[in-house]
Amino acid sequence: MAKKEHVSETPATAFLRQHKVAFTEHPYAYEEHGGTAVSARELGVDEHHVVKTLIMQDEAAKPLVVLMHGDRKVSTKELARQVGCKRIEPCAPEVANRHTGFLIGGTSPFGTRKKMPVYVEQSILALPKIYINGGRRGFLVGIDPAVLAPLLGAQPVVVGLA
Repeated sequence: MAKKEHVSETPATAFLRQHKVAFTEHPYAYEEHGGTAVSARELGVDEHHVVKTLIMQDEAAKPLVVLMHGDRKVSTKELARQVGCKRIEPCAPEVANRHTGFLIGGTSPFGTRKKMPVYVEQSILALPKIYINGGRRGFLVGIDPAVLAPLLGAQPVVVGLA
């Protein structure tokens, strides 16, 4: 295997190191609007194991984080029902950036500017390893999904749509 390209520290990797979480670094060639299909292809992994970090808000405009398989969509109606809200919708990109400190396409649930509730699609927790954004476009980290609950207080939900 080729020598790994060094990736400079991000708020996400600093957060993981500070909490002594083992992770692997996976830089790849970022494509605008390529999404998880591109990162999965570039890393040679199943898109189901690539987890996207979505910043959403409830009816009171309170932000929340949803972690979902790359090949699935979120049922916002079902998410609202499961977390006890009237409505949940995606945040506008500039609002998401303000809450997290990350650019769209580089949003990580680790090291966000603002502490927000985190919800994770329950089936993600059963995977042996996940690839999730490391805080920069074109950079994923590989981690054990078991760290999501203790590290982020992630609550399991079942809101994925194929």
